[in-house]
Amino acid sequence: MEVYNVTVATGTSEYSGTNNYIFVTLVGEKGESERTILDNPGLDFCRGAVDQYKVTSPSPLGSLLLVRLEKQRYWVEDNWFCRYVTVELPGEDTVLTFPCYRWLIGDTKVEIREGTAKTLASDDSSPQLQAHRKTELQERQKTYRWVTWAPGIPKCIDAKTEADLPQDVRFDNEKRSDFEHSLHYALLELSLKKLAIRFGKSWNDLDDFKRIFWKLRSPIAEYCMEHWKEDWFFGYQCMNGSNPRMIKRCKKLPENFPVTPNMVQSSMAPRTDLDKELKAGNIYLLDYVIMDGVPANTIKGKLQHIAAPLCLLYQHPDEGLIPIAIQLGQIPSLDTPIFLPKDPPLAWLLAKMWVRHSEFQVFQVLSHLLRTHLVVEVFCVATLRQLPAVHPIYKLLAPHLRYTLEINCRGRTQLISANGIFKRVVSTGGDGLLILAQREYKVLTYRSLQPHNDFTDRGVSQLPKYFYREHSLMLWEAIHGFVSGMVNLYYPSDRDMQEDLEIQAWFRDISEEGFTELPNFGLPSKLNTREELSTLLSVAIFSSTSQHAATNNGQFDWCAWVPNTPCTMRRPPPTDKDAVTMEMIMATLPDISQSCIQMAITWHLGRAQPDAIPLGTYTEEHFTEGKAQEQIDKFRRELKKIEDHILKQNEGLELQYLFLLPSRIENSITI
Repeated sequence: MEVYNVTVATGTSEYSGTNNYIFVTLVGEKGESERTILDNPGLDFCRGAVDQYKVTSPSPLGSLLLVRLEKQRYWVEDNWFCRYVTVELPGEDTVLTFPCYRWLIGDTKVEIREGTAKTLASDDSSPQLQAHRKTELQERQKTYRWVTWAPGIPKCIDAKTEADLPQDVRFDNEKRSDFEHSLHYALLELSLKKLAIRFGKSWNDLDDFKRIFWKLRSPIAEYCMEHWKEDWFFGYQCMNGSNPRMIKRCKKLPENFPVTPNMVQSSMAPRTDLDKELKAGNIYLLDYVIMDGVPANTIKGKLQHIAAPLCLLYQHPDEGLIPIAIQLGQIPSLDTPIFLPKDPPLAWLLAKMWVRHSEFQVFQVLSHLLRTHLVVEVFCVATLRQLPAVHPIYKLLAPHLRYTLEINCRGRTQLISANGIFKRVVSTGGDGLLILAQREYKVLTYRSLQPHNDFTDRGVSQLPKYFYREHSLMLWEAIHGFVSGMVNLYYPSDRDMQEDLEIQAWFRDISEEGFTELPNFGLPSKLNTREELSTLLSVAIFSSTSQHAATNNGQFDWCAWVPNTPCTMRRPPPTDKDAVTMEMIMATLPDISQSCIQMAITWHLGRAQPDAIPLGTYTEEHFTEGKAQEQIDKFRRELKKIEDHILKQNEGLELQYLFLLPSRIENSITI
C-alpha cells in the first residue's frame, strides 16, 4: 500500500471555505489512487486553512500526472476556492505542487496539473496530459467568448453584466463590497455637499468651488487648488498629469493655427523668437483635432459644449514649459481668436480651462479607457481562450489580468452606458463618447503602445522634467527584461516559439478577433521571433500596470479642483476676448451637481485600492520551478532600484511625481 501525504490550501478571501464534501484522487502514469474523502476531525477547508491528509493507493502510481478534486453538496451549496494541492511522494523527499487558484461551484470535478510550466512541444510525454490540455481549452472557449460591444472598438468578453462572468474572474467578496461601498460613500458626501450649498450662497465665483472641497482631498489636489491658474503648472500637467502622452514637439506651425512671432514675443526669453525656438526644438503642441465635430451631450435638457483646441507651448529656459497661444477650434476665424498670455487675465484663464476640459475627455475615454482597459481586455480574453493553465505564458500573464474583465463589465454598464455616469455629467457622454473612441481606435498603432517608440515619435525625448517619460522607460526596461528572461527560459530558440501551436493561436485571437478591423495597427501576421513575443507580452503587462497607473491613479488629484479639469462646459467657447467675465466663466463651468459628481467619481476610481497587489508581487504562485522564481526575484530587484531612484528624486519636492512608484502600481487593472 502506497501512502501519499496530501496538503490542500483553501483561499484566503471571504467565503473561500466550504462545508461541502471534498474528494481527491491522485492520477499517475500507472493508475489512480483511491478516491478519498478529505475529512479530518473538526472543521476542514476553512478560509485560509492548509489541511493535511493521507491518500492511499494499492500500488505505485509512477509519475503523478494530475490531482482530481471533486466537490459534492452537503445540505446546502457552498462554493470553495482552492489555492493549491501539494503531494509528498512515498519514500522520497520530493514534494510536488499543483497550483489550482479556481472556484469549485456546485457538484463538480476539476483536474489540476503539477506546477512545472510546459509548452505544447515539451508536454508530449503523456497522451493523457495532451488530452487534458485540449479538453481544458475546449471548455474555456465555450465559457469565454468574444463579442462586439460596439462597432469600431476592440472586441470584449461576451457578458452583458459582471453577473454573467464566471466566478474565477469575478471580484472577491471584499473587493466587491469595498467597490460598492466606496461609490456609495462618495455619492453620499456629494449629496451632503449639495445640501450644504443649497442653503448657502449662490454659485458665483471660483472660490465657491472650495465649498465642495472638503473631506475628499489629497495633497496634490490642494496644491492644484493653489496653483492651477499659473502657466507653468498648466505646462507641468501636460507632461505629468493624467494625460501625459498628448504633447508633441512642433517643428512647423499647423496651417490652421496662424500664430505669428509678434503674437508670442512677450512670452519668449530675451534675444530669441518663435522661429528660432521652433528650429531649436523648444516649441510643443497640443492638438485636440480628434474632438472636432464630436456631438455634445445633453444633460437635464440642456446642451453641453465641446471644443477642439490647439495649444502652443514653449520650453522657457527659466519658467519651464508654458502655454503661449491657444485657439479653441480647428478653423481660424474672427469668432475663433488666438488667446495669448497678454490678453485680459480672465480670457486667458478661460481659454486654458477649455484646453483642460478637452484634456478630461481625451484622458478618460482614450488614454485611460481605450488604451489600457480595452486593450488589455483583448489580451485577457485571448489568454483565457487559447492558453492552458500549464502554459508558461498563461502563468506569466494571469496575475496581470486579475479583475480586469469585471471592472470592464462594470465600466460598460455603470460608467459609459446610455444611462451611465458619463451621460449624467460629462460633455462627451452618450454618442460622443463612442464616436471619440472609434476615432482613436482607427488610428491606434501597436507602435504607440511601446513607450520608447511613443516618446521618439512625439519628439519629446529631450523635454526636461518629464517624469512620466523617465519613469515609464525605466519600468518598460524592467518589464521587458523580465518577460524576455521568461520567454527565453521556455523557448530555447525562435523555432521553438514558431512551432508552438497554442501561442500562435493565442496571437491570432489577439490580432484577428480582439483587434479586428485594424489594417494599420502594425502587428505582424505571425510571431516569428522570441523578441516579437517578448515585446507583445511587455505591451500587455506595461499597459495593465504602469500605463494604467499613469492615467488612472492621479485623476482625483488633477480633477478634484473642478476648474482645473472640468468634466463639461455649459456654454460655448468665447468668441470675444474682451467680453469674458467671471459670470461667463461660472456659467460655463460645471454646475454644483456636476462638480460634486466629478469629485466623487474621480475619487472613487483614482483612490488606492485596499486589496491592491503591487507590481512584481505574485500572491498566486503559478510558477513552481526554481529558474522561473529566479527571474521573478531579479524583476523584483529591478523594481526596488526604480523605487529607490524615484523616492530619492522626489525628496524635498513640493510637487512630487509618485504615480509610477512601483509599490503604487497595481499588478493588473482592477479599477
